[in-house]
Amino acid sequence: MNFARLRLAARFATAGPVAPLAAGRLRALASALPAWAQVAWEALAPPIAGGTGRARVVQAVVRSPEGVLLSERRELRGWELPGGAVRSGESDEDALRREVREETGLEVAIERHVGDYLRTGFRAHLARVYACRVAGGALRPSREAPRHAWFAPAALPDGIFPWFRGPLDDALRELPAPVERREHQGLAAIAAGMRIDLATRRREP
Repeated sequence: MNFARLRLAARFATAGPVAPLAAGRLRALASALPAWAQVAWEALAPPIAGGTGRARVVQAVVRSPEGVLLSERRELRGWELPGGAVRSGESDEDALRREVREETGLEVAIERHVGDYLRTGFRAHLARVYACRVAGGALRPSREAPRHAWFAPAALPDGIFPWFRGPLDDALRELPAPVERREHQGLAAIAAGMRIDLATRRREP
């Protein structure tokens, strides 16, 4: 994946039947471009130049009587699972509990390992997903994830980034054993993420 393809994905993401773009759409695009550039740089640049490629991340499907917890991050605006990178010397389980606490204010108890999702292409990484329940704390926004919401499993929002739908579905089906899945993050996935980001920004006041 290179910057030329990212520019092409941006064209797909912003294409629409009405021209010229409405003022609201232009404002959303203007606010999104710096975030897209930051994400692209972190994904494509070598570590010595500031890249932050992540070999392994942990993500949580957190459930409570209120539903399933989804978070919206500061950079890309769309719903996703809370979680993050595993630090050196840290177990996956400890990393997951720390990341959820830092991002949401909640303490979680890990119930089971849902699966491992090997993602190739743009921002290649291995995502290890766990099903969790709330064990304490209070839900609050954070610098990393300024917005959270509970959703009924049967009424999940349209604005979920596509690469989180598979893990969510696997977790909600309560499969008898962890799954292993391979997913490629190509041009279509990038464009879909950009469209969700733009649509979310347009709804913001």
